[in-house]
Amino acid sequence: MIRAIFRATCSRLLLSASLFVASPYVLAEQQKPAFADYVAALKQEAQGKGYQAELLDAVFNSLQYHERVVSADKSQPEFVETLNTYLPKRVSETRIKMARERYQQYLPELTKIGQKYGVQPRFIVALWGLESSFGRFMGTYSVPSALVTLAYDGRRESFFKQEFFHALDILAQGHISLDDMKGSWAGAMGQSQFMPSSFMAYAQDGDGDGKKDIWTNQLDVFASIANYLKQQGWDNSKTWGREVKLPAGFDASHAIARGSLQRSEWLGRWAQSERSLAQWNKLGVQRLNNTELPKRDINAALVLPDGEGGRAFLAYDNYKVLMHWNRSYYFVTSVGYLADLIVAEQS
Repeated sequence: MIRAIFRATCSRLLLSASLFVASPYVLAEQQKPAFADYVAALKQEAQGKGYQAELLDAVFNSLQYHERVVSADKSQPEFVETLNTYLPKRVSETRIKMARERYQQYLPELTKIGQKYGVQPRFIVALWGLESSFGRFMGTYSVPSALVTLAYDGRRESFFKQEFFHALDILAQGHISLDDMKGSWAGAMGQSQFMPSSFMAYAQDGDGDGKKDIWTNQLDVFASIANYLKQQGWDNSKTWGREVKLPAGFDASHAIARGSLQRSEWLGRWAQSERSLAQWNKLGVQRLNNTELPKRDINAALVLPDGEGGRAFLAYDNYKVLMHWNRSYYFVTSVGYLADLIVAEQS
């Protein structure tokens, strides 16, 4: 009997202790304001930044909480993917055909914009196609609502609040109407899928009408993509890189070390890998047809998207620019492949 009482007492003490430990998390959730209260406080903050009352009333009256946005943010699917499974889906025969058709359709405009910004048109079309399938899929969420939903969720509140204020700036400048400001669940907008901060930094008025419309105006889309690349250091005398063959027993430590890193750390690893094409030749790196690399004064880093034993690429400086757009070896490789296929000779 005494032992039973002792065990019961211990159980109650352990349960109380566990509740005490968990209570800060419970209290934090309980103390979270209702969405309407959060929106009201955010409106006061926006008023302090000097936005016009008419704009704020329209935007804040339109805001809705989207549970699906939060679910998408927290539950982004993870697939076991390799470059060999990724590329055929992203650079499909259908997408190649569409890219070539649009390249020819807009070639005069693309040529003029490419010359102005120093960017080869094929890369503009490749990014356009991979980001929104040439404007066919831009997202249907209200960008302000998606951003405020993600800010309210709290995990990256500061980032999404700042993006929301950039969205207000875009509306205040008259580039798009509130009703037409649609995008992805994460707030990426238009045919180039710019976040509002990227819009503010890189969007361009490609046709001189006074607006930067990356939703419906192809010239604005092309100029905005080109300006992004230019501002990040694009060199139109070079391409993105090339797939190569490594010799048997190649020391994989010459490649960029793998791992998810901040951009500054990744650039440091790039610098450790970077060598001239002549140096890569001496290490036995060859073209896919088993011939020597070009005799050009170009530096390149070695990228192994799937690690040792997978496909290998010598990446030029423009590869770094594309990695600023989207820090994914798979995405950047798909841009390069699609860009090359757009202008490849067709049998």
